[in-house]
Amino acid sequence: MTIKTDNRHLYLQVIDRLKKDIDAGVYKEKEKLPSEFDLSKQLGVSRATLREALRILEEESVIIRRHGVGTFVNAKPLFTSGIEQLNSVSNMIIQAGMEPGTIFLSSTTQEATEDDAKRFQSDEAEDMILVERVRTANGEPVVYCVDKIPERILTRNFTHEDNSIFSVLENRENRRITHAVAQIEPMGYHDKISPILNCEPETALLVLKQMHFDENDEPILYSVNYFRSDKFSFHVLRKRV
Repeated sequence: MTIKTDNRHLYLQVIDRLKKDIDAGVYKEKEKLPSEFDLSKQLGVSRATLREALRILEEESVIIRRHGVGTFVNAKPLFTSGIEQLNSVSNMIIQAGMEPGTIFLSSTTQEATEDDAKRFQSDEAEDMILVERVRTANGEPVVYCVDKIPERILTRNFTHEDNSIFSVLENRENRRITHAVAQIEPMGYHDKISPILNCEPETALLVLKQMHFDENDEPILYSVNYFRSDKFSFHVLRKRV
């Protein structure tokens, strides 16, 4: 069925039509769309108009185009959170109605690097505890977590029996995290982490780096979390000043 024209640019109407078809289940998640020739014929628009609409839909992550293969409907993120909220991965998964889990990889002690000394306002002679885990949702790997904590703060290594670093710090070490400074950046396919998270080659990662502070404004935890971009989305509430 062709689109009904109105006063807007035709490519905008194509965008709205394709979004409505995706929401209605005409085209399902990860399903391949018809070829440009067939789709432009179905919608009654030129291929140039269709290509412009597809370009914008790709920028909005509604679709993904694989060179030489075709155009596919992107999976909608299952988990979303405001980046201004200090929300745990477990809570994000629970809020999506799924069961959080942990695959414990390692907990080791190593010498602090120069960057560690700057982050934690200490000297390089201090040892750090490095924890690596994979967080799961209903058993599916969705986040790769790397955490660093000074050994003077976490008195023994994190183990597979410990699920939440926040809880361990608060209940065992009496150090409550109250705020964090965060930086988020996109990353393409990672040779080590992407296969662990079962990512397709074209699936990007969202890397969230956070320095956590306690109520005394002391840095006590540095974390780098690698989120599957097809599973997680983050937003920011901005207020006019």
